[in-house]
Formats: sequence, C-alpha cells, structure tokens
Amino acid sequence: MRYREPAICLRATDFSETSQVVHFLTRGQGVVKLMAKGTKRPKSKSGGMIDLLSEGELIYSHSGRDTLGTLMEFSESVVHSDLRKDVLRLNVGLYALEAAGEMLAEGDVHAEVFDLLHNMLIRLGQADAPVWAVLAYFQWRLLLHVGLLGALSNCVGCGDDVAQRADAGEDVYFSSRQGGLLCRSCEASAPEKYRVDADALAGLGTLLAVSAGRRQALGEPQARAVNRLLTYHIQQQLGKRLRMGRYVV
Repeated sequence: MRYREPAICLRATDFSETSQVVHFLTRGQGVVKLMAKGTKRPKSKSGGMIDLLSEGELIYSHSGRDTLGTLMEFSESVVHSDLRKDVLRLNVGLYALEAAGEMLAEGDVHAEVFDLLHNMLIRLGQADAPVWAVLAYFQWRLLLHVGLLGALSNCVGCGDDVAQRADAGEDVYFSSRQGGLLCRSCEASAPEKYRVDADALAGLGTLLAVSAGRRQALGEPQARAVNRLLTYHIQQQLGKRLRMGRYVV
C-alpha cells in the first residue's frame, strides 16, 4: 500500500554505500521504518540523503507485514537551520527525536505527538526560546499523550497533597513504577524512587497550572530540575538510558 504523510526524520543509519534505513514519525501512521534506496547518491530520485530533524512530505509503500517499507520520495520543507547552528539547541532537539521515537511503538498513531514534536522543534529554533522550559513542556506533554505522566500533585500511595508536606519540611519522592509522587510515609515501600527537590516540585506546580489554563512562566532552575525528573521517568519506563540524555540533564 502506498502512503503520503507529513513526516519528521527520527533516525537515519547507513545501509550500504548508496542507501539508508530511515525512521520517520508520521502524523497519520505513527513511526515507520523505511529502506531509502539510493538516497546517498549525488542525484537521487527520491530526494537525496536524509538527515535527522528533516521535515517534509513523505511518500512510501509498505506491505503491512513486519518488514521495512520502501521510501519512494521525501520532499523536505522544514530545515531547522537555526536550530542546527547552536549545540545546546541541537542536542535538545535530538533528544526530543530520540524520546519520541522510543516512546512510540512502530505504527502506534499519535497525531498529537507529531504536532508536539513539530511545534517544539520550531520553537527551539527561535532565538528567544527558553531552551529548558521548552524541553520540560515537551517531556511533560509527551508523557501525557502516551498515558504515562503519572500522579504529580498528590501522593500516589495515600492521596495526600505533597506540596503541603514539602512545605512542612518533609522529603518528597517520585516512583516511576508506582506512577507518581510519594510522601515520606509511603516512600519506604518503593524500591525504585527519585528524590524530588524544591525546584522540581515548584516546576511541576507550574506545569500543572499551565495545563489547567493558567499562564505561568517556568524559570530555568525549575525547568532544569523538572527535566531531570521527567528524563528519569522516561528512562525508567523504557528500561534503558537514552543516548542523548547525558547532554540535556
């Protein structure tokens, strides 16, 4: 069957001297893995060599069986040239590609994740973009869209308001396996947990407020702390470290 989809290149590896295997996130078909024959040739009929972060219209065929599809044409329309000029922004963008690709199974359709990644990359390339806040919002919404965000206001064990407990001087923890925050009374039963500091807790409060429609700014210390927590959560859910994680947390 032949498909035509808006797509973002998540991963590209060499297959031969002239061909690549390319993973795309498409808006209507989810993650697809394609054999891109001849794309490394100087005059490729399919559009030329495909790089990470490339966005455009993808035409491909796929039999529906557990095999690689075949790339027929890729017309790049979004280059992200400003994003590529800054090492930090580039690394954050590459981390976002990796996280999205790992969190979605092949063929798992999430149009909202495609839109989230597209908008995040566009914002990241803007000179005034607060990089750490952009990443925090991306990770938060990615986890939300795939149903793995967890309970981030009340203790997942007893239901108590963890902010009130933290204000009283108690430590607060997060357990990816148990799916949320834990107060001091409940954390003892969790073998896997992450201590949530005051900046992370404040950042989570800001993200919750924004999700409820209240406009609030996420400061850099809070954004960095939230990113460390959410990166930890994503990696726990995947059961492995993300390659680009070391460059963004």
